[in-house]
Amino acid sequence: MRHLITLADLTTPQIERIFQIARQLEDALDQGRRQPLLAGRVMALVFEKPSLRTRVSFEAGMAQLGGSSLALGSEAGLGTRESLADFARVLSQYVDVIVARTKRHDVVTNLARHAACPVINGLTDYAHPCQALADLYTLRGWFGTFGSRPLAWIGDGNNVARSLALGCGKLRLPMVMATPEPYQFDPSFLETLRREVPQLELTVTTDPGEAVRDAIAVYTDVWASMGQEAEAEKRRRAFGPYQVNAELMSRAPRDAVFMHCLPARRGEEVTDEVIDGPQSIVLRQAANRMHLQKGILVWILNGEGP
Repeated sequence: MRHLITLADLTTPQIERIFQIARQLEDALDQGRRQPLLAGRVMALVFEKPSLRTRVSFEAGMAQLGGSSLALGSEAGLGTRESLADFARVLSQYVDVIVARTKRHDVVTNLARHAACPVINGLTDYAHPCQALADLYTLRGWFGTFGSRPLAWIGDGNNVARSLALGCGKLRLPMVMATPEPYQFDPSFLETLRREVPQLELTVTTDPGEAVRDAIAVYTDVWASMGQEAEAEKRRRAFGPYQVNAELMSRAPRDAVFMHCLPARRGEEVTDEVIDGPQSIVLRQAANRMHLQKGILVWILNGEGP
């Protein structure tokens, strides 16, 4: 049984296979064909956090594949009305796959430990593997190949950054991070990178201009994620010099693209002229969440896919 909790769970050939399935399904949809590869399958969405892209992209994707989905909120009692183990054991008797979007990462890992069906991490405070895979799928589709130019991450070393680092290592895409020292990857995660992706070319700096100099993509995210609202002002001061604006983008190669996982706090981590500008591919990223996650669902539930 397969789970997707972090990108450490996938090999490079498995990522490439998911990309291949996603591309086949995206091309079919563009031609007006919706292949019922998961007819009769049921997906449960267990969400502790608000969601637009994750929920809708998974639900729409499952519907296009001929399956159905159930969105479960607080009324389901995740970890409150009964033990997490009992919740996982019961729910997994009813559905074929669980997508969990939780505050703590250990909730998803424990769901996977006790569930009798695959579990997909839809976001935790530690990792966001579906987002990172969709981002790398987007970059591959945009440029065709990665080459030697890095993805430049500007801002907090958060869950998206951690997942991108693992994904970049798996796909041999260099990564440069411009992050204030207190917000860089911690020693524990750096050890994870050394163990899981020793081939990763990771450069860490506190200079955003240096980070974007040779970048294929300039990527940023909010300075304070959900659950970090109490730190918002402190983070605003720390990350002020890391705003992605026209001046910073002018230091990147002309063909570099701008990326953001959304939602964005316009005027903070990115300006309107950048996120709405000609180099921005944020809407392509958002659309590809559905295509890529269809690839994940087919790969997890149908093995090798179509």
